[in-house]
Amino acid sequence: MKIFSYNVNGLRSAVRKGLVEWLSGEGPDFLCLQETKLQDAQYPVLPFQEIGYESHFFCAKKKGYSGVAILSRCSPDKVVYGMGIPCYDDEGRFLRADFGEVSVVSVYHPSGTSGDERQAFKIRWLEDFLAYVTDLRKERPNLIICGDYNICHENIDIHDPIGNANSSGFLPEERQWMSRFLDAGFVDTFRYLYPERQEYSWWSFRSYARAKNKGWRLDYCMVGDSLRSLVREASILGEITHSDHCPVTLTLEETRNH
Repeated sequence: MKIFSYNVNGLRSAVRKGLVEWLSGEGPDFLCLQETKLQDAQYPVLPFQEIGYESHFFCAKKKGYSGVAILSRCSPDKVVYGMGIPCYDDEGRFLRADFGEVSVVSVYHPSGTSGDERQAFKIRWLEDFLAYVTDLRKERPNLIICGDYNICHENIDIHDPIGNANSSGFLPEERQWMSRFLDAGFVDTFRYLYPERQEYSWWSFRSYARAKNKGWRLDYCMVGDSLRSLVREASILGEITHSDHCPVTLTLEETRNH
């Protein structure tokens, strides 16, 4: 079972840059998208349908902002749009699809880079998100939560930990939250397999950051502890350039009920 996650920073732009052709060649079972930046009527269903994918998407009320989607080769048993918390759901940040005993989530955590107000919003979100998924795991233990977490967890996850010590995305309270999230029963699959590998999933558009590999690892394929033993591979596809982020991938051994 292959799961890809990709913050596309505008789905229509990524499609123009060859996203559909790339996806057709890769052929994962699931693709979680973040920052689709479109409204329901603008979603390019047909190109994905033509290469064998069913699309489910959850858009922000604000035009050209946020939004998540899940593409799958098979139909989900159930789709849940949002977390039932209006201030987050209005921004289209959380989408869940159930496939047998497995639940796939595409999540887009808020950024706090635009100022104190959004940073405070991000911190509130983190606490509410953790409470929500901890509770959800009691009902749906086989959780796969992929997306842009907008946090680098450890020094190895960012090109300049000293210079960014006071930057949103690498603040002590954000990093501590990530530790609590993992301690609550979730697995960072890339770091689980590769404790010392230094790779990034996002680069600023400024100062040729990508060419110089001055990046941040903000994108994760997380799984509940019950799936830890099924993790077979994880990767970061830094050469893929439809966005300022790149795809992150997870391969799980098939569960019997999937």
